[in-house]
Amino acid sequence: MKQIIITTNNNQITAAVLQDNRLVEVIDDTARESRHSGGIFKGRVTNVVPGIQAAFVDIGLNKNAFLYVADVIQSIYEGEKKILPPSLPAIENLLKEGQEIIVQIMREQIGEKGARVTTNLSLPGRFVVLLLGNNHHLGISRKIINEEDRQRLYEWGERVKPSDTGMIIRTLAEDVSEKELSEDLDKLIKLKEEINQKIVEKRGKGLLYSSNDPFSRLLREVIDDEVDEIFIDDGDLANRLRRRLQEINCTAANKVWTDLRGNLFERYDLINQIRHAVLPKVELKNGGYLVIQKTEALTSIDVNSGKYIGDKNLQDTILILNLEAAAEVSRQIRLRNLSGIIIVDFIDLENKEDWDKVLAQLEISFQQDRIKCRVMGLTRLGLVEITRKKEGQTLEARYTTKCEHCGGKGWALKSN
Repeated sequence: MKQIIITTNNNQITAAVLQDNRLVEVIDDTARESRHSGGIFKGRVTNVVPGIQAAFVDIGLNKNAFLYVADVIQSIYEGEKKILPPSLPAIENLLKEGQEIIVQIMREQIGEKGARVTTNLSLPGRFVVLLLGNNHHLGISRKIINEEDRQRLYEWGERVKPSDTGMIIRTLAEDVSEKELSEDLDKLIKLKEEINQKIVEKRGKGLLYSSNDPFSRLLREVIDDEVDEIFIDDGDLANRLRRRLQEINCTAANKVWTDLRGNLFERYDLINQIRHAVLPKVELKNGGYLVIQKTEALTSIDVNSGKYIGDKNLQDTILILNLEAAAEVSRQIRLRNLSGIIIVDFIDLENKEDWDKVLAQLEISFQQDRIKCRVMGLTRLGLVEITRKKEGQTLEARYTTKCEHCGGKGWALKSN
């Protein structure tokens, strides 16, 4: 059962996504930097650094953005996969200090690191993504596996794709009529024209376009026909959401309910679940537990047996524990919005067949995640390596602050 709980406070929207009554994702507007993810800016190159083949761009935020040479040249694709060319031109031959450029944030500012940007601009819709300036590419989501539907979508894409842009057809386009697809595409084309006009009119650096508010993200990425219930504590917002869902013929329009009976996050125990989701220790139902630690380079997740003793032989006990841990690991990664390199230390298994079951459980669980995850397999040390695309700030960054005594996490002495 998939539920979405939406609450408003001080004109800010916070949405919680629940799967079988358990919190799996929090979407909000609490962090200023997170609102700029995917935003398109006019900027000025402040520094070109050949030694790291990158440039720094002033886009009007408190820190200059980082632009790597591979994100300056036009993106190249093989089928649906974005790849780098065999050799890259020198950054100093592409950009000059003082040059005005249009960039899009692909990774937000983290701590002392400025945002990472690209000149390969894209506009995401509900069913399609426009690739501005890339007039060759037409791709279809690999999650659409029905060959007839893939062929139908490809033929539609060839007919309607603008000659000056590339296009990717998203997973939600499966089984969607051409009329609905064309309406989504028309909105993006109109938006592209508006952005082009702003580029001409805007003087100096600053934001040209942003669609990363929680309401837009919900419509674009989270709400689909699989949603069973949507509860909102604001009648006007509920009506607005129903109208938008009706416009795109989403069955979830009939599942939006206004609920004014107090704080929804307290009633659904979401505040408590968020509080536990920023702690390092995660209890498992069978008595085991996870320990999650994030560093600058990677995130480590340790699986421990705890109080679980099982009722069969040792290897069966370990397999059952690891399978439950694998499902919870995927949920915690999505809930905490962890990204980059993630290393999981499962309890060691003797049989390759058992390891295959654990890895398969991870793959299945990650299918619920809208952000791309890859299970890379076992390392030589028996650790499982996972990568997840960076998108937005972690839950910890949004809901915790640094310790005033140590600048991080630490212990404060109690007064006698």
